[in-house]
Amino acid sequence: MTTSTEPTRILVLQPEENVPLGTLGDWLQETGATLDIVRAGIDDIPAGADGYDAVVCLGGGMGPLDDDQHPWLPAIRELLASCTAAEVPTLGVCLGGQLLGAATGGTIARGSAGPEAGPALVSKKDAAWTDPLFADTPLMPDVLEFHRDVVEQLPPEATLLASSPKYPNQAFRIGRYAYGLQFHIETTPEIVNDWVARSPDVAAAADDGAFDPDRLERAHRDFAEVWRPFTHRFVELVRGERPPVQEPKRRLPLL
Repeated sequence: MTTSTEPTRILVLQPEENVPLGTLGDWLQETGATLDIVRAGIDDIPAGADGYDAVVCLGGGMGPLDDDQHPWLPAIRELLASCTAAEVPTLGVCLGGQLLGAATGGTIARGSAGPEAGPALVSKKDAAWTDPLFADTPLMPDVLEFHRDVVEQLPPEATLLASSPKYPNQAFRIGRYAYGLQFHIETTPEIVNDWVARSPDVAAAADDGAFDPDRLERAHRDFAEVWRPFTHRFVELVRGERPPVQEPKRRLPLL
């Protein structure tokens, strides 16, 4: 972690080219943070987060355990596990959240109720009301779902922060500094339209009209109202300007 007088360096792991940082990158840079993007399958995955104050892992169309097709996945899981154990602030988004869950002892599986797609709402759990990042989000924040796999069982040391009726493990915290999200917060309408074209089977799970231009534009305005300040709070946590949740440090499994 850093202090507010030092530059904040964030390592961004990007598993797939068509799942970029999007508006999340804009919101992080608004705080003055410097972002170093590592593209999986193209760039080497660092063995650790030395020299960085935080780690963000983005999404992708592959499964978090598809090691045969994507041999760099174990390196990402190992990095996320070591960051969690060392209390390096970490944020995993969709696949990134699944990788974080797998790296710390959770169970990942193909969603038994089928894909989840489109603008949606998730519901805060009791623990979210005292969480440094989630306390100030609405009771039912707007999110963008687009996934086949889910965190079926949370890691043993996880705290559940948000749920939905279809898949309950929508957001969780590991220890004091690592956060996993099942949903997306970083998209733009253009990014979503690209995913719809690439993955029509996932898109078919959405409600009728979910990807209409007007609805997508409106949904993304709603996303920004919730997740832009959330992102700023994450950087405040990184810088020590926002205290972590007050619970004892736990020994976490390294996979």
